[in-house]
Amino acid sequence: MQLHRGVAASSVALILAVLLLSPTTDAFDVTLMLNKHPEFSTFSHYLSVTELAPEINRRRTITVCAVDNAGMADLLSKHLTLGGIKNVLAYHVLLDYFDAKKLHQITNGSALAATMYQATGSAAGSSGFINITDLSRGKVGFSPKDNGGIISATLVKSVEAKPYDISIIQISNLLPSYEAQAPAPAPSLVNITKLMSAHGCKVFADTLSSSPAETTFEDNINSGLTILCPGDDAMKAFLPKYKNLTAADQQSLLEYHGIPIYYSLSDLRSNNGLTGTLAAVGNKYFFTVQNDGTVVTIITKLVTAKIVTTLVDNPPLSILQVNKVLMPPDLSTLGGLAPAPAPGPAANSPKSSKSKHNSPPAPPGPSDSPADAPDGDVADQNSSGARVLEIGSGFLGALILTVCSPYLQF
Repeated sequence: MQLHRGVAASSVALILAVLLLSPTTDAFDVTLMLNKHPEFSTFSHYLSVTELAPEINRRRTITVCAVDNAGMADLLSKHLTLGGIKNVLAYHVLLDYFDAKKLHQITNGSALAATMYQATGSAAGSSGFINITDLSRGKVGFSPKDNGGIISATLVKSVEAKPYDISIIQISNLLPSYEAQAPAPAPSLVNITKLMSAHGCKVFADTLSSSPAETTFEDNINSGLTILCPGDDAMKAFLPKYKNLTAADQQSLLEYHGIPIYYSLSDLRSNNGLTGTLAAVGNKYFFTVQNDGTVVTIITKLVTAKIVTTLVDNPPLSILQVNKVLMPPDLSTLGGLAPAPAPGPAANSPKSSKSKHNSPPAPPGPSDSPADAPDGDVADQNSSGARVLEIGSGFLGALILTVCSPYLQF
């Protein structure tokens, strides 16, 4: 009997070990790790869009040097192809594990690390290597190997770590990677106005083709562009108000319908929060994306619109139809676009936007509050969002109890 119980106890211990260790403990998903931190939402998005994320997930002993949304805005302003963006991001993935502790304990104060860009074989000579230097006062510097010893970026903080598989750290800015950047793309051969005209957005397309905003849209196609195109009926009804705007504000309104990032409708169905537009100046030209199941709503201070359908989905270009014209908040006092303001001193007319807009700062992450959402348009802005499937410990406990119960009889 004692022998039987001894064998049973050993069997139970073995079963418990198998059950506890059976999940793939060494697996990770770099985008899921980054998505905990909204300030890296653009960096994470482009790891997915360029299909670099799966390549990172297949590796072990790796370090991702992430930059925040503002740093990614600098990259997107260069209008690189998706291939060029992928090369730049690969240049920020080190083929060694460096967490904050290891970075401050570098032997002889300096280390040379290969990058995923070097591993592609596209890097000439040693251009795919990064020098890491432990500086004085607890700082750590990063620079290309052939940069003459000039520090290009510094460590900001440790973001996530799974020793010794993956470490995600934040660095102050993108590392200069001239070889990694693809040559400036030739003018796009995609005729976006023709595409929109053929799919029920002819009025918006004709309006865009007669505005400098068309160039802004075309300049962003290769690096990623999402167009929210009002249907013909909505745009026709809005044209009298549009014609009352100044030329600069007409351009701002049109560019407000473009996002300088490729998003499919599926992407937007899992993305809540403030989103930057081609017309972004400070925080004035953002809108809020809110989803509830399969319904995606675009919210500004003046308008709540719904995405009706996908017209074009061909990365890096996405054209989605919306049921209303989107109006930036600054247009609320222009052309009678909104009810008269409450009694009080007359507000000064807002300054006209510049006739040419540069690429906007990258959008905040999905957790940012929809500050511009109008009261009453949405019942509960905090009720929607990504649904997370939680698996509790009850299943594992029940399974262990079922397996072990024959040996717990006394």
